Amino acid sequence: MSKKAKELDKSFVPDNGSMAPNMEDMENLGKQMENLRTNEELEEDHKQPDPVQYRKEDK
Repeated sequence: MSKKAKELDKSFVPDNGSMAPNMEDMENLGKQMENLRTNEELEEDHKQPDPVQYRKEDK
């Protein structure tokens, strides 16, 4: 079954519920998450943090 067909099939149940299907992918995701910049770091680079996840009035 193709990826597109899985997206359209409402009864499709993935093999597991995790973001990573195997340990190699989990390690790669962990490395990516370690390197994510904080909102403060983004502001220092004159970039805007994701407005949906971060609002100054929420502080």
